[in-house]
Amino acid sequence: MKVLVFGTFDRLHPGHKYVLSEAQKRGKLFISVALDETVKKIKGKFPTQNQEERLAAIKKEFPQAKVMLGDPDDYLKPIDEVNPDMILLGYDQKLPPGISESDIDCPIERAEGFEVERYKSSLNN
Repeated sequence: MKVLVFGTFDRLHPGHKYVLSEAQKRGKLFISVALDETVKKIKGKFPTQNQEERLAAIKKEFPQAKVMLGDPDDYLKPIDEVNPDMILLGYDQKLPPGISESDIDCPIERAEGFEVERYKSSLNN
């Protein structure tokens, strides 16, 4: 089973690692890392780490995973390329702007939170 996770993963923390580990338990892990410009567009600011730093941190922590950068113009492109059997979202993660569950032809599941008072990304950025 192919499991796709996508996100910013700025300053990779135990909450991120928990979601990625949960995805890896379910099958072959594919990770799409948001481009710096995409993060700026969605969150209103650039991430602390640039996309290459974030990509390298994930590859180091999850060497068996297929890790890729997102697409600058098409949020669905990584989904189309991977053709996952499942997408796993973080407990508070939203789908990218303009995309709904009906656009995606596989189940979308949500991971449980991991020490959310401590590791919620919005608290750490």
